[in-house]
Amino acid sequence: MKNRIAIIIIMLLLGTIGLCLIVRSGDISDDDRKNIKDNVSFYHNTLANPPVPLSVQFCGENVPIQTYWVREGLEKELIIHCYQHSRTIQTFKRSGRFFPEIEKILKEEGVPEDLKYVCVAESNLENVVSPAKASGYWQFMESTGKNHGLEINTTVDERYHIEKSTRAACQYFKALYKKFGSWTLAAAAYNMGENGLQRVLTEQDEKNYWNLLLNTETSRYISRIISYKLMFEQPELYGIQFSNTDYYKPIPYKEISVDTNIANLVTFAKDQKILYRELKELNPWLRGKSLPKKGTPYIIRIPLKSEFKYMELY
Repeated sequence: MKNRIAIIIIMLLLGTIGLCLIVRSGDISDDDRKNIKDNVSFYHNTLANPPVPLSVQFCGENVPIQTYWVREGLEKELIIHCYQHSRTIQTFKRSGRFFPEIEKILKEEGVPEDLKYVCVAESNLENVVSPAKASGYWQFMESTGKNHGLEINTTVDERYHIEKSTRAACQYFKALYKKFGSWTLAAAAYNMGENGLQRVLTEQDEKNYWNLLLNTETSRYISRIISYKLMFEQPELYGIQFSNTDYYKPIPYKEISVDTNIANLVTFAKDQKILYRELKELNPWLRGKSLPKKGTPYIIRIPLKSEFKYMELY
């Protein structure tokens, strides 16, 4: 028995000595320690509460941030977007390509620039399709898109046209603002529909969005939009460290007017000395492989130089 105990003790001692040697052989040099310290963000991910400002405005309208459910709702959306790393990073990168054109159109249409964050909240600046079949950057339903002048059929769907869909969204926002008298309510109606919002306002005898008891999606909607506004306006405050070259750049293009039938868009692309993919990348509203003639010309974007190399954009 004593011999067995002695053997166990010896084995433990040998194991401890071996472990010490292994740890010693893997010691980090002083230079390596300094490099790790200097680049701690790459190695260490802390959990911190995103800051909520003491005062916030959306489209020039005050947000009652001192009301606990308003503050906590905004804080919730900030937490989600600050820690939903992959989606947030990609959204920021795409903003470099699409915000300049969106901002220009919003200014021309006379609507607040903050409404660009509706596009972010709706689609993360992607041409996506929702389970309810809302489509494009601004997530128009087919009927709503057609009501605001967008052409939607099997060969053309202007919900995927960044300029035309943005102008249609502006027209819709202005109509909603005229009806509800508030950009905040206009944005809420954009999400749940003007009839749905009007019904809730009437039922609850209320005129202030922030006082309404709404469905889960619409109750979070404005807070989600504002959370993006805060993050884009002060990215460093929310842990986003981007240099200018981290943002995708707009693709330089020229526009050509087409008033004749295009039987084959692949052939058309080759005639323009561009790739079919490039044609579709710059004109995602072209949904088919042909483009029938209509009464008014189509404006098609053609890249100024085919087969762009990535660094040539910078």
